Amino acid sequence: MEFKKVVKDRYSCKDYSSKKVDKDIIESILEAGRLAPTAKNLQEQHIYVAESEAVLAKIDKATPCRYGAPIVLVVAFDKNNVFTYPGEKRDSGIEDASIVATHLMLAAYDAGVDSCWINFFDPEKLAKDLNLPENEEILMLLDLGYAAEGAGPLGTHDSRKPLSETVSYI
Repeated sequence: MEFKKVVKDRYSCKDYSSKKVDKDIIESILEAGRLAPTAKNLQEQHIYVAESEAVLAKIDKATPCRYGAPIVLVVAFDKNNVFTYPGEKRDSGIEDASIVATHLMLAAYDAGVDSCWINFFDPEKLAKDLNLPENEEILMLLDLGYAAEGAGPLGTHDSRKPLSETVSYI
């Protein structure tokens, strides 16, 4: 699919069918995340593929935003393996995991799989519930699946501010 079409047409799906996503498609989506750039190429991300009923039930307790997706990618990063920027006030963990998550999300749409970026949950509590290592922080969850019949983007999907309101040349 053409990149411009992917970024224009992809939307946050909020109603999934029960149709399973083929393992090969999941692997291709995960590969796109693996190839994402990270600061100093530290690759501190760790992606958990949640597909068992037990783990999905834990995610459902943490957030109302799974919307019936058959798979949820839990995007985390190793807090002990990040690049600290000059000034030592910021590090690369959140932004690197965000780049990885964006690659996953766009690759999913390119493969015909719908998704929804979820950040409406307590990451520390969910990490404990999922028994993740203490050195890992969850950035976000990514629902994956196929849209249910009649699902579509929100009415505001195509509403975007003009560049003149979001870009300045200095």
